[in-house]
Amino acid sequence: MSAHPKATPLVAPGHTRPVTHLSFSQIQDDGTFLLVSSCKDGNPMLREWTGDWIGTFLGHKGAVWCTKLSLDSSRAATGSADFTAKVWDTYSGNPIHSFPHNHIVRSVALSPTSSHLLTGGQEKKVRIFDLGRPDAEPDFLCDSGVLSHDGVVKSVVWIGDHTGVTAGEDGKIKWWDLRTRNLTTTLAFPNPITSMEWSPQTQRIVVTSGNTVAFIPGLPSGQGMHSLTLPYSPSSASIHPILQDRFVTGNSGDEWVRVHGMDGEEREVLKGHHGPVHCVEFSPDGEMYASGSEDGTIRLWQTTPGKTYGLWQGQTPNGN
Repeated sequence: MSAHPKATPLVAPGHTRPVTHLSFSQIQDDGTFLLVSSCKDGNPMLREWTGDWIGTFLGHKGAVWCTKLSLDSSRAATGSADFTAKVWDTYSGNPIHSFPHNHIVRSVALSPTSSHLLTGGQEKKVRIFDLGRPDAEPDFLCDSGVLSHDGVVKSVVWIGDHTGVTAGEDGKIKWWDLRTRNLTTTLAFPNPITSMEWSPQTQRIVVTSGNTVAFIPGLPSGQGMHSLTLPYSPSSASIHPILQDRFVTGNSGDEWVRVHGMDGEEREVLKGHHGPVHCVEFSPDGEMYASGSEDGTIRLWQTTPGKTYGLWQGQTPNGN
């Protein structure tokens, strides 16, 4: 086996408690992109594609579980343990709207036009807010009477113009027609869903549940799902957006980031964090991936170690 250059991550400090979620923006018109991070310190952060800190969204009074950016990166949405979801102006850092809930908000998603917000969390309910009428009562996506899931809603994603997908601790992935608010498809896993992210470049949803990683077409047709059983329980997973030949995982059971081929073969085990890894995500150009940990840090890893890229520019391949 040929020797590979050692992966030397860049550490993005700033948070003071465990990092709970990471999300990259899409590539913008100038070829750059952004990274947002969520943390139990209640202060979600915005960074340049290089990893440089831009600013912190100040206003939550509890842990922030999820932060996502709009397609044009002009807006950010956050979900928090303070029983609110907020929408922010990313240029000024100021909050635009705050939406009260009756329990912890675990996940948020903005529509492609930033006209609506989808939220889910401890209430087992999924709400849809009209941002053009922020004071209006939200609509609910209901399956069993008033509930959307029979367990905590761990993740919500917005796909295309009219499709919402939700994942719960009940082990179910649900697809909803957001025009009619009706349930259209359900996919059940034997274990609780621990993470679900939308990969727009590959048009797949990446799901972790128990020891399973599944790659599911965003608009299910009953075909094309690819799932693997790993020897551990991944906390989060992300597929390479361009090559689609590998995926990266975190694991709440140890401190390592792992890279697997699409056949499940373990290619790399990356050590650097000092606590369990809760979240991982590839950048939209596939040149790096980010990991967030219980240790309160974000680490940025190069897909091709030693490449002159981002904050690695000016460094020698051994990181000095």
